[in-house]
Amino acid sequence: MTRNISNALEYSNKWLDLIKDPSLPDQDTAKWIIDESKNNFAEHFNRNWLEYRKSVTEAGQWAAVEWTGKGAKFQDVMGREYIDFLGGYGMMSHGWANDEIIEAVKSQLMRTPMPSQELIDPLRGVLAKLLSDITPGNLTYSWFAASGTEAIEAAIKIAKLYTGKSAFIAGVKAFHGKTMGSLSLLGKADYRQPLGTLYGGQVFHVPFGDADAVEKQLEICEKVGIGVAGVIFEPIQGEAGAIVPPDDFWPRVRAITRKYNTLLIADEVQTGLGRTGKLWGVDHWNVEPDILAVAKALGGGVMPVSAVCTTEEIFRPMMYPNPFMHTTTTGGGALACSAAIASINVTLKYDLPRQTAEKGDYIMEKLLGFKEQYSNIYKDVTGKGLLIGQHFTTPEIGYKVASSLFKRGVVVAGTLTSAQTVRIEPPLVITYEEIDEGLNRLNDALSEVAKSI
Repeated sequence: MTRNISNALEYSNKWLDLIKDPSLPDQDTAKWIIDESKNNFAEHFNRNWLEYRKSVTEAGQWAAVEWTGKGAKFQDVMGREYIDFLGGYGMMSHGWANDEIIEAVKSQLMRTPMPSQELIDPLRGVLAKLLSDITPGNLTYSWFAASGTEAIEAAIKIAKLYTGKSAFIAGVKAFHGKTMGSLSLLGKADYRQPLGTLYGGQVFHVPFGDADAVEKQLEICEKVGIGVAGVIFEPIQGEAGAIVPPDDFWPRVRAITRKYNTLLIADEVQTGLGRTGKLWGVDHWNVEPDILAVAKALGGGVMPVSAVCTTEEIFRPMMYPNPFMHTTTTGGGALACSAAIASINVTLKYDLPRQTAEKGDYIMEKLLGFKEQYSNIYKDVTGKGLLIGQHFTTPEIGYKVASSLFKRGVVVAGTLTSAQTVRIEPPLVITYEEIDEGLNRLNDALSEVAKSI
């Protein structure tokens, strides 16, 4: 394909006009947008993405191309409305287009979108202070980026700098991101094996929820002289299917890591800021980690922003002698920080963790009833708060349920490391009326699928 500057200018102008128009497009324009979007994904983004998401791309005559949303509902470009039971994989905790978060970002946008990088930019300091106020223990310092995987990369580096060790212990089926370091910690072959050698240090995987296995691995590493910089787990495994560990797991792992003088890292990228019914996932077990990573909901569904938080002692090698030991030009920019500040404010002001716990209990009771009613297709239902996994007997059944729900105007998805698990992870602000409607449609979908096998 040859370079075409004039075409790029004309094409971008056309799309900018569409972006600036607040109204829903007319039907002819909407159909053009759908065709353009499908073609662009196939020819310039990822052709197999379209094939993989058949339930989206084969939604009647015209594929679903999202356009606008509010709260726990959104519309596609044709004006069809959907109940969001997915929440952007945890990113949309505050709902689509939260007014308070958007207002903060708009106001900052009119002042200055990005910092000079040389002077003190106040919002970066404000966000760091807020995180020190709301995180467990003495996590007083934070470093900012745009994504969860970047936060995990920073956590790896911080742990290595502080301990002088290089090995890590992580969970089987864990998900920590897909950059090379974070991918090394990920606990499923599908994403690791095709890339061959990953992180240069050693990574040992143990069954999630098995504290004895953690202790045994640390004991072995000590005996053979392998220094373990950190032990990393999600409080509740998200991409594995909302897997909740035994109640003694986190307290025991906290004690074990102290015994073997290694750091405990909590990956709260998906569980943080209320998703599980507590402000932080580790709060279910009153555990204080040494390092905590957060992303997704931190940006309020408006801006990409992530953070890694730790103690002053552990963070010290990131400050002295070189304060530029780990940097990113765009991470922690003013717009991102304004969104995160508003996100924290909204979370606390409306006590979203409490709301989430109550709504999660309500949904879980209904799902356990479905599990009994449709025992021929369900294996289990797991999770806490609004991080719930419906485990079906096969990946094919899970797909049929998700596809059937989509045709009924409810968006769900499988998980990246557990294809037969369909998550329910809606915005925390979802109303009970929307929950009931979504569950009614789920019941219809389950009935259809159960009868078909």
